[in-house]
Amino acid sequence: MQRRNFLKTFSAASAFTLIKPIDLISKSKFVEIKSENKLIKPPRLKIGDTIGLIAPGSFIDEKELKDSVENLEHLGFKVVYTDNILARDGYLAGTDKQRVSDINEMFSRKDVNAIVAARGGYGCTRILPMIDYKTIKNNPKILIGYSDITALLYGIFKETGLVCFHGPVGISTFNDFSVDYFKNVLMFPHGKLTFYNAHENNNDDLYKPATIRSGKAQGKLVGGNLSLVVSVIGTSYDIDTNGNIIFLEEVGEEPYRVDRMITQMIESGKFNKASGIALGVFSSCKPKPSHSDIDNSFSVLEVLFDRLFPLNIPVVYGMSFGHITNKFTIPFGINAELDSLEQTLTLLEPAVS
Repeated sequence: MQRRNFLKTFSAASAFTLIKPIDLISKSKFVEIKSENKLIKPPRLKIGDTIGLIAPGSFIDEKELKDSVENLEHLGFKVVYTDNILARDGYLAGTDKQRVSDINEMFSRKDVNAIVAARGGYGCTRILPMIDYKTIKNNPKILIGYSDITALLYGIFKETGLVCFHGPVGISTFNDFSVDYFKNVLMFPHGKLTFYNAHENNNDDLYKPATIRSGKAQGKLVGGNLSLVVSVIGTSYDIDTNGNIIFLEEVGEEPYRVDRMITQMIESGKFNKASGIALGVFSSCKPKPSHSDIDNSFSVLEVLFDRLFPLNIPVVYGMSFGHITNKFTIPFGINAELDSLEQTLTLLEPAVS
């Protein structure tokens, strides 16, 4: 079977190219994302700026709050938050009203220059209809996070045109790799900036970059956590992917569940006219026979090869974003070029003003 053959190839190949696929050059170039809103680039961050810390999804504890504040202060920023930051309502960081109140407040406050989510978890999709998008449009500023924060990236971009950022949350590990991309994207923007993958000191195959379909693609960057991307399909917050580079990552999902979500994207037409696909690390996405009673599962890499190789667009796996230590800061809605053979992603314009 094609997937099994892929696995054999993977085992024998280097960490950089699994197969020798057909070279592709994407024919789509900078197809505009269909939106009524003009692209808005938020003001860049500066040392001494104030960051508003929010918990729009799952709750955090006092240690996680302390760690988040210290991480951001160490970068040279002031940090503010409201009394809601340690709220808890079941598995959520307070009620929907409390969580959306913090988002709306931080965008409206003139003393806040950017907004960082303390963590992801779950809860952001619940509050999308409650967000004050008019205030956001009139007060554009950086919003950054990943995982469940993907829902906010989609909702805010769709409703306002504001470029948001898939990157570290407050409790992330702010190591040199992650901080360098954070600063180069948000503080010291370049006309062009190439993202090179971290060299992970990890023997796990899921951490090894691999070219699934070689070629180059250009387009606007859209995507985030796979589960959240799938969750907005069919809603008013979904985004047209035609001509764009879709970036996806996942954590803790068994291969059959990844298969199901990728299949949903295929069958809903999300890849039909996409120019390329950049996959992060699908960490901990291994078969769990004790959970699923599946003893002869495909690996997640076999699933991704089987479902995505036939699309005939450039696809690369294992780029440095997702639920991992070394993270890119990826601007949602900015023109970029993906080179799946070289396994690089290049921003073709600054993401902040």
